[in-house]
Amino acid sequence: MDYQKLADMLYPDVKLTVQDILKKYPPRNLNNGEVVSRFAPSPTGFMHIGNFFQAFISYSLCQASNGVFFLRLEDTDAKREVEGAREFIFDILNRFNIKINEYQTLDGKDIGAYGPYVQSQRGNIYKAFAKDLVSRGRAFPCFCKKTESLEEILEERKTKFLENDETEFDPCRDLTMEQVKAHLDNGDKFAIRLRTKNDGSQRIKFHDLIKGDIEAKANAKDVVLLKNDGIPPYPFAHAVDDTLMGTTVVVRGEEYIASTPVHLEIFDALGFKPTAYCHNPKICKLGENGNRRKISKRYDPEFKMLYYFEMGYPTDAVLEYLLNLINSGFEIWRAQNPDKSWREFNFGINDITTGAPVFDIVKLNDISKNIIAKMTAEEVYDEWLKWAKEFKPALAKYLEENKDYAIKVCSIDRGGLKPRKDIYMWSMIEDHFKYMFTRPTDKEIDNAEQYHEFVETYLKNFKMPKDKDEWYGYVKETAEKLGYATDRKAYKANPEAFKGDMAKACEHLRVALTGQKISPDIYELMTIMGEKEIIERLKNA
Repeated sequence: MDYQKLADMLYPDVKLTVQDILKKYPPRNLNNGEVVSRFAPSPTGFMHIGNFFQAFISYSLCQASNGVFFLRLEDTDAKREVEGAREFIFDILNRFNIKINEYQTLDGKDIGAYGPYVQSQRGNIYKAFAKDLVSRGRAFPCFCKKTESLEEILEERKTKFLENDETEFDPCRDLTMEQVKAHLDNGDKFAIRLRTKNDGSQRIKFHDLIKGDIEAKANAKDVVLLKNDGIPPYPFAHAVDDTLMGTTVVVRGEEYIASTPVHLEIFDALGFKPTAYCHNPKICKLGENGNRRKISKRYDPEFKMLYYFEMGYPTDAVLEYLLNLINSGFEIWRAQNPDKSWREFNFGINDITTGAPVFDIVKLNDISKNIIAKMTAEEVYDEWLKWAKEFKPALAKYLEENKDYAIKVCSIDRGGLKPRKDIYMWSMIEDHFKYMFTRPTDKEIDNAEQYHEFVETYLKNFKMPKDKDEWYGYVKETAEKLGYATDRKAYKANPEAFKGDMAKACEHLRVALTGQKISPDIYELMTIMGEKEIIERLKNA
């Protein structure tokens, strides 16, 4: 077989050579240790936590080494592309402040010297490499009819895999030049397959940056490199693109470990050094029986990345939680550096977890509580308003029109040695402080007669206190007048002699103003409500 003649027969219009391409994509000028990694999503759905988990690992490795993080859109499956998915990818990365060094803008402009950063625009490159492989006898045209139905697939397997499914030598690998020409003259479409050098008896070893050395059976299948529409499947496309784009570390799910032997043979056929692989474990959840299961689009709302914005989680809380899942050293670092940004953490490959991390929403909430607790009232207001503008416009309008009051509400129990830690989502604030925005209707009252008596008496001579001591003095005066114990020891010695103690008296006032028995410091709430609002609430009570 004259392989060069065969290649020219298959691709008479492909004049671009491998040498031309390699000149256009020279090796990157990297300093020692700098990582070049990528996020390579398909726009076939909206980003979920598994996608983002990989993107965040890649980004963190690049950031830690002062390397290059680029976005490559793998859009070769046009039939499954979802409208708006491309925009959503950029939106999520921007929301989390994940900076991309190289990418293609939504209007088609490449930012970086190694584009196009969209696979559907790299067809001439794939064809040039496919033609080169054919010219060297490492690939061949396949004119087999495309298998469509499940029945056809099962029937095909009966003939192709008679002994086992570890080998697959396509019948078209033995076509003569005349047979190929006859197919082409007939207008038959062809795919390009790798001509594997193995027979199923060989084994190979490769190194994974997380899992270490792995031994497996070498590939012994004539896998498809280009489909009959000229589009490359992932194995061929990623070998070509990651080499040309200078990728040093490929982060991908551990499900790709099984197909790594295929990828390594493709690298070998191309004459390229394989990229380093980092196969990350998949995030899972604990089922009702305690067994681990994959986090699910169907059952777990936290599967989709938009969930965290809809609910109003601070982005840093989500990223810190993912660092907990990814890197075993982060939790220790955080305990030692409670006030530092997570971005100062020295992220290393050696600390990436090898086991499947369990997603725990309670842990995420705890991290989020701590982050919000350290924020100023102004910062909380700004983030709350930003969330409301997107997901609750009527609330946003109120917050903008009543900014000073809203900031005062956000300041409740904030600061000091023990700041409040019961809020972990912006969507919770309105409900937590609903009594600050609307007068309570339902109230937690134990003894209606005593409650109304206390409120009515308190209201008669009420005036806005100058300070907390004056406020407490008037509450004490009212309580004593109505038969409440103002001395703790006296009440403890003979509780039946009193209507209650000072705690009960303050509870009446708290219920009248907020509708509930438990709330932040009632004097602090009153200073925010103001005299006019307090009087109206006491009258209503």
